Amino acid sequence: MRIPWTDGRWTREPVAAEERDGALLVRAVEGSDYWRETLYGFVHDDGHALLGSWPADAAIEVSFDSASLTELYDQAGIMLVAGPERWVKAGLELSDGVPQLGAVVTDGRSDWSMAPVPEWAGRTVTIRASRIGDAVVLRARADEGPWRTFRVTPFPAAAEAGPMICAPSRAGLEVAFTAWRRAAADTELHADPPTA
Repeated sequence: MRIPWTDGRWTREPVAAEERDGALLVRAVEGSDYWRETLYGFVHDDGHALLGSWPADAAIEVSFDSASLTELYDQAGIMLVAGPERWVKAGLELSDGVPQLGAVVTDGRSDWSMAPVPEWAGRTVTIRASRIGDAVVLRARADEGPWRTFRVTPFPAAAEAGPMICAPSRAGLEVAFTAWRRAAADTELHADPPTA
């Protein structure tokens, strides 16, 4: 089920957000990001996430056109928020000149996992978050390709979720989000998500 863009509230207003032909075009503020302490010693809590309710028995999916992710640390995907120091951002991020499928899991301090997906450059990417027991399973795919599980992490049931964009290193990053959906929750870690 598609979630209307108007159902969400921004954690921080972007430079611009405009609905066009069903998509939401979002331009990030230069220097925007989410991170807490680890390695760098700083706290960034000024990225852009459009958050809405996340029922415990549903998965959340966010799709976006990755073509505009062209400069260091450009990123788009999904944000899961259970509190100011407990959140997950997951998606595609340009690092070392390559699109990376990654997740930053934060519980007081952040950790970052990533895997290169150069073949996903310029494609429509979907990030999916679903609960199984006390965990959140993060999956992704390019276009209508196969799902790839890239993270399993503990996360509380009382949370919000929605599209995320950050531009830590530059001005002018604009991403077209093409869908925000609730879907049937995952039932098993080693099986594809249920189809509608």
